[in-house]
This record gives sequence, C-alpha cells and structure tokens, in this order.
Amino acid sequence: MISQSKIKLINSLSKKKYRDLNQLFIAEGEKLVGDIVNSSINIKWIFATKNWIDAHKEIKADEIQECDLIQLKKISQLKNPSPVVAICKIPSAKHCDSLFGENLTIALDDIQDPGNLGTIIRLADWFGVDYIVCSNNTADAFNPKVVQATMGAISRVKVIYTNLEEFIKEAKSQNIAVYGTFLDGTSIYEKRLSGHGIIVMGNEGKGISPKIENLISDKLLIPSFSLNQEFSESLNVSTATAITLSEFRRRI
Repeated sequence: MISQSKIKLINSLSKKKYRDLNQLFIAEGEKLVGDIVNSSINIKWIFATKNWIDAHKEIKADEIQECDLIQLKKISQLKNPSPVVAICKIPSAKHCDSLFGENLTIALDDIQDPGNLGTIIRLADWFGVDYIVCSNNTADAFNPKVVQATMGAISRVKVIYTNLEEFIKEAKSQNIAVYGTFLDGTSIYEKRLSGHGIIVMGNEGKGISPKIENLISDKLLIPSFSLNQEFSESLNVSTATAITLSEFRRRI
C-alpha cells in the first residue's frame, strides 16, 4: 500500500510551489519512465505493477514499490493510470559557456501553454538542440502536462530559467546571432542562417516582447503559401518552432 503521506505529497506535485519546495516531479507511462531511467535524472520512488517490475529488474531508484492499478490511480495525473509512476528529482540546469558554442539554443519568451512547451522540448530533442533557455514567466517544464507532452525528451534536453534579456545581451556581447520570428521579418527561406546561435520564440498571444525584440539581430518570417485572400494570421508557436528548426538544420 502507498502511505497516505506519500499520496498527499505526490498529488501536491501537480502544483509548481510544491514541486519547487520538494524539488520533485512526477512522470508516468512506460515510455516516459523508460527514457528517464536511461538518463542522468535521479529517481526517488517508483510505484509500479508486479508485471512491470518483473520486466524491469535492472531499474534503479531510491525505492521501488509494487502496487496495483487501484493504488496507482490514487497518485496518477492521467485519466487511465499507467502501470508505472516515477517520482523524480528535478535536475539542476544552470547557465554555462556551452550555450554559446557551436550549436543552436532555443530561447522562450513567456510561453504559457504546457502543451506548447512540452512539444517544443520534444522538437529540440528531435533536431539536436541540447538547451532551452526560458524567461522566468515561461510555463514550468516539470508541470505534469509538460512532462507528458515531451514524450521522454525532458530526460535529454536541459531547460534553464533565467532573466532572458540579460542572457541575450550576454550572447550578443560574444557576437552570437540572435534570431526571432516576426510578421515583418525576412523570409526564412531567403535569409542566411547560421549553424549556431539563439532562436527566440515568443508568447502565444503577444509574440516576442518589445524589450527582447530590440535585441534580435535577425528577424525571420515564415511566409504563408495560401492561395486564399483570407488565411491564418499566425502559426501556433510549437508549429513555428518546428518549421524554423527544420530550415536551420536543412541548411547545415
């Protein structure tokens, strides 16, 4: 049986203040937990069915507890609980010089939707981007909805929260190109792109904030190819991120 104190603690992790207080997050599902197990993330507790535990005898965690699905439902954030729930320690990811190395870095300016953030983390993993730097007002990467949406990429992509304005200023002082997507930018298909630099993606409703816009060195436009006079005003931020990263990688 899972103790009442553990159930209370685990359920509290749906709220950011308790994730921050305990430095823990919840991961559910065989694929997601499997990816985390093979990463450097430390697992505090695993709660799983006997069949799952028997099939994963090599799994390491501070504590592994056998449960049935009825017990797992008490700690699950999902409508239908999976056979395994892991409580993991939030990894510490801090600013480092490698962010200005020979690779791309994604910078997020107040992204609010957990689904968008999770998808962007997954895209970073797919396109080989190791770091995402977020403004302090961006959604929490260890929100259960974000973690689920990453499909395991949270175990490989490092997410850093910082003063985004200061971060970009530091990058520019080191002659790092800073790109951003705008409706009045130059077509991404015509612009010269670098194999390394910072790609800024803005808030779902407001786009890139004025203070960050002033620091952008290269404004990019993802043009519409619609033949209709009436077409969507803009793209979803995660869709725009996918197109942007794909074009950067295509050029290399």
